[in-house]
Amino acid sequence: MKKIVCANYEEMSAVAAYAVASQIRSKPNSVIGLATGSTPVGTYKKLVEMYKDGFVDFSKVTSFNLDEYYPIKHDNDQSYIYFMKDNLFNHVNISAAQINIPDGECSDPAKECADYDARLEKIGGTDLQILGIGNNGHIAFVEPAESLPLATSVVKLTEDTIEANSRFFKTADEVPREALSMGLKGIFSAKHILLLISGKGKAAIAKKLFDGTLSTSVPASLLNLHPNVTVIVTSDTQ
Repeated sequence: MKKIVCANYEEMSAVAAYAVASQIRSKPNSVIGLATGSTPVGTYKKLVEMYKDGFVDFSKVTSFNLDEYYPIKHDNDQSYIYFMKDNLFNHVNISAAQINIPDGECSDPAKECADYDARLEKIGGTDLQILGIGNNGHIAFVEPAESLPLATSVVKLTEDTIEANSRFFKTADEVPREALSMGLKGIFSAKHILLLISGKGKAAIAKKLFDGTLSTSVPASLLNLHPNVTVIVTSDTQ
């Protein structure tokens, strides 16, 4: 994995945004994989600025998000579709018809997951996938376990993840216990992966990415098997 060390969060966000914009400028109909959480917010802010400055055009872009809580209403301000609209979609010229995100309101989650994988496979996977990493090493909502899902599926969130995400809700009890999450096959379909890591709190898990081992107890360590991963980290993560 290639590593880029940035002085701070602002620089990391700018570097990541420029990589995404460069991908779209070189291939206007790019398929971009998107992540949620606090880490990519700065990247999306920079992309909105680039769009407003005329540097990047999203009109032909197709997006695929990694995951969504389940069940959750679309208009819940903690749903990931709400997050994406608030931080990116509502501020750029991407077509609603080209936005793909698992449906947290679906009545048949197994069918929703299978259909999601079918759409991603039909389009040939993502050209560029943005990833974050959980404190426990999860990517998307692929949580540490003895075996990891290849397909998009309904996953149970670990207590670590529920606790970490509870800061976005009024109480931990409001955090959904399950999610619809892209599996490793979908993530690895990306031609290029950008893994963003920021803050002292992620230093311990970031170190495990480069210790020369693979473990399903650290799902992100499997990214070492992908041929084209760029890890963009802040200096305090070292």
